[in-house]
Amino acid sequence: MRENPSLSPSAVEASREVRAVISRLRRRILKASESEDMTLGQASVLARLADKGGVTASELATSEGVRHQSMTATVAALATLGLVERTPDPDDGRRLLIKLTAEGRRRVEKGRQARTEWLAGRLQDRCTEEERRNVIAAMAVLERLTHD
Repeated sequence: MRENPSLSPSAVEASREVRAVISRLRRRILKASESEDMTLGQASVLARLADKGGVTASELATSEGVRHQSMTATVAALATLGLVERTPDPDDGRRLLIKLTAEGRRRVEKGRQARTEWLAGRLQDRCTEEERRNVIAAMAVLERLTHD
């Protein structure tokens, strides 16, 4: 693959480094809250549901980038664990809405807490105060890149 000649070498190198580090960091953060009775895909669905009132399996499949049949199996497994419930849509009784149960909400919060504690612990144990401030400054720069 040929690189765009109008891009500076530092921009290309920074792009590669950011993508590689974010990918590794994301995997490690997710691993910090792994549950032995749940797959990563199931945990992702739980987290997505925590921010929504109730969605259909089709909507979840689209947002997770999987086939409807795969999402149906994921939701069934989560329902078996008592983490989600399916209820009729009040606006269209033919559709089922998927929502977190109280236990599902508790598990999402527990996972978020574990991920926060893991990363904060690593930052505290392995970085100086100045390095942590540099991380905060770098995050402000990366956040700025997300805005159009």
